[in-house]
Amino acid sequence: MAKLLNYQQLGSGKDIVLIHGLFGRLENLNMVAKVLAEDYRVTSIDVRNHGDSFHDSAMDYPLMAQDVVDVMQHLAIDSAAILGHSMGGKIAMELALTKPQFVEKLIVADIAPVEYPAHHSEIIAGLKAIDLTAITQRKDADKQLAQYVDNIGVRQFLLRNLSSENGQFSFKCNIDNIDANYPNIMKTYQGDNTYNGATLFIKGANSDYILPEHRAEILRLFPQSRARVIQGAGHWLHAEKTVAFNRSVLGFLASN
Repeated sequence: MAKLLNYQQLGSGKDIVLIHGLFGRLENLNMVAKVLAEDYRVTSIDVRNHGDSFHDSAMDYPLMAQDVVDVMQHLAIDSAAILGHSMGGKIAMELALTKPQFVEKLIVADIAPVEYPAHHSEIIAGLKAIDLTAITQRKDADKQLAQYVDNIGVRQFLLRNLSSENGQFSFKCNIDNIDANYPNIMKTYQGDNTYNGATLFIKGANSDYILPEHRAEILRLFPQSRARVIQGAGHWLHAEKTVAFNRSVLGFLASN
């Protein structure tokens, strides 16, 4: 029997599934989930090797897309709108391109269907370098991580992965498995399928994850796609401009 991802459900109505990004967990999309749950049944998941989901030495987009399908089938969800941010957007795209029968509509937040150069090396090195036995409070970990990651907002995001039990700190996400599979995580969809369902790409205006040169590949794979740019937002657009992000999502879901 397939191992099942950790998930959380809110609301009732038509289904939408939310998929977080690298080093994240389902709580990262709570500000989206709570608003959507007023009109929809929202299923938020922890991706493998993240949050409270199982750890596995294998991690690539076909496997992660199947993980989502396994949760949907467990919950008797025939098809749903799928929303993914960053790595979660790549999982959502893989799902739409390889198992389109499960995808009612697709929403991709600030990621393109392209292979990205490695750009998390310092983050991974910093997380692996943290001496968990030398930590008595979260700020001790922050001090260690600051030697590798100078952006305090990024450090705070990463350190949400720390959990404490009986004074012992550990990471929710499996850093070693993520590190070993990092080349797979930077890859993109490898096949020739197209997804002809309604698709929305939402870009943060200040982010460089979706660029003009990605447009041709986006339209090749997702010919029915449209784009929305959120001004004043970077890569974490759902957290930075929550009202504008949710308005874009709700408008798209309500459209024919």
